[in-house]
Amino acid sequence: MTPTLRPLPPGSWLGMLGGGQLGRMAVHAAQTLGYRVAVLEPDTQAPAGAAADFHLQAVYTDPEALAELARRCGAVSTEFENVPAQALDRLAAAVPVAPAGAAVAVCQDRALEKAHFAKSGVACAPHVVLNDLDDLTRVGDELLPGILKTTTLGYDGKGQRRVRDHTELLAAFAELGGVRCVLEALLPLAAELSVIVARGRDGALVTLPVQRNWHVSGILATTVVPATGIDARQIAQAEASARAIAEAFGYVGVLCIEFFVLTDGRLLANEMAPRPHNSGHYSIDACTVSQFELQVRAMAGLPLGQPRLHSPAVMLNLLGDLWFLADGTQQEPDWATVLALPGVHLHLYGKTEPRRARKMGHLTVTAPTQADALAVARRVAAHLGLPTDGL
Repeated sequence: MTPTLRPLPPGSWLGMLGGGQLGRMAVHAAQTLGYRVAVLEPDTQAPAGAAADFHLQAVYTDPEALAELARRCGAVSTEFENVPAQALDRLAAAVPVAPAGAAVAVCQDRALEKAHFAKSGVACAPHVVLNDLDDLTRVGDELLPGILKTTTLGYDGKGQRRVRDHTELLAAFAELGGVRCVLEALLPLAAELSVIVARGRDGALVTLPVQRNWHVSGILATTVVPATGIDARQIAQAEASARAIAEAFGYVGVLCIEFFVLTDGRLLANEMAPRPHNSGHYSIDACTVSQFELQVRAMAGLPLGQPRLHSPAVMLNLLGDLWFLADGTQQEPDWATVLALPGVHLHLYGKTEPRRARKMGHLTVTAPTQADALAVARRVAAHLGLPTDGL
């Protein structure tokens, strides 16, 4: 029997599978609204576990831990797209789960993801699914040069190789372990966008402002809102496409869709994440309702409200590289100097060990005008040695 959900009153328990920084920020949002949160996460040092009211330290598929989470909580979500979908399905037999395991399973597999884009009537890059070496021999020249991506467990540029020809394709397929892959044609990109869409159990849909993103080595470096250099038609199309993708799922919760803008102006869906997203972090400081509060509202059956951007914003990702000097010596970055600048908001994730390329936090700059936000962000980037892409 499918559980139903009346709005959960403050004081109720919400559950979260996954203990990373996204879970931590969702915990904070839930607690602000008066909810208590239980996190299921095996890592004893997990950021969300430290912030939660209760930390269940177990693997995501542990039947006793899942039963305890279902007993304690009035609704459950996930902050991690690679949490086993079957764990969400098991919970859903006893408690409302948002998003559903079926939607998460699609987002875990690039081949299924692209099929869902097609089902939603949203264009994506020309591609082919490669199951084995025989499939490689049938790849046409129209897909080369291209990007070879594993269908599962790839994020932040992992599990990807650029290939120029068939020889490089064979070598890259072997390097990636001969697992199932998707080969996408390499296209001339003008920009990268993302849209955060939230859908409630009642079917209500809202979006955050369209975000323009810049990546460095496959990891998001900068997000600027409003999206600079993007015309109104492209913004409207991105929002409409994100809504169509969420509707085709019957999705409940927060979903992020990333898009490519080609040099000829076409908009193509790239990938999606069934959770709040790095590119939406600015919403904590720049919007009337953040992406994390939207996730909590969707879980609890509350009205989503209509998020509004009240300040132009620039988000800068903070990776563990900042904690290391050129000689490898570890040192805390100079936060005092950047916090002295107007409109700077620092968010550190409570991770005890900085590592290169590890997401340790983010900075958001808000200002009365976009020009002012960009100017301060340039000063922050110069002081900390951050990438200046998008600034």
